[in-house]
Amino acid sequence: MPLILLADDDDILADLVRFRLESEGHRLIVASDGAQAVELAREHRPDLIILDSMMPILTGPEALRRIREDAETAGIPVVMLTSRKGEDDVVSALKLGANEYITKPFRPQELAARVESVLRQSGKGGNAA
Repeated sequence: MPLILLADDDDILADLVRFRLESEGHRLIVASDGAQAVELAREHRPDLIILDSMMPILTGPEALRRIREDAETAGIPVVMLTSRKGEDDVVSALKLGANEYITKPFRPQELAARVESVLRQSGKGGNAA
């Protein structure tokens, strides 16, 4: 059962994502800001991280940079889930090492399928979609 770290400061969205991914058989831990996401990534070493871009304390891109710079967390796949839709935002996140980029609003079923795909690609398993 893969462990996923979700970092988003929107409690309603976090509940929606948690419900959807837990129904797919995943375990979730939730961070409400970027600094907490980096800390929880180091502490729990999740199989995948889902990061929002606009969060307090550390932005998603800054959290992603710190995750990629830390040898303990550098290999964890990261999916950006954000309302930032600009080409520069997408390209910047991918250059920082994001494995996938999904914009809000999103379809929960599509998010679940993309999570499964990234987990399979990383060798962390994943359920049949």
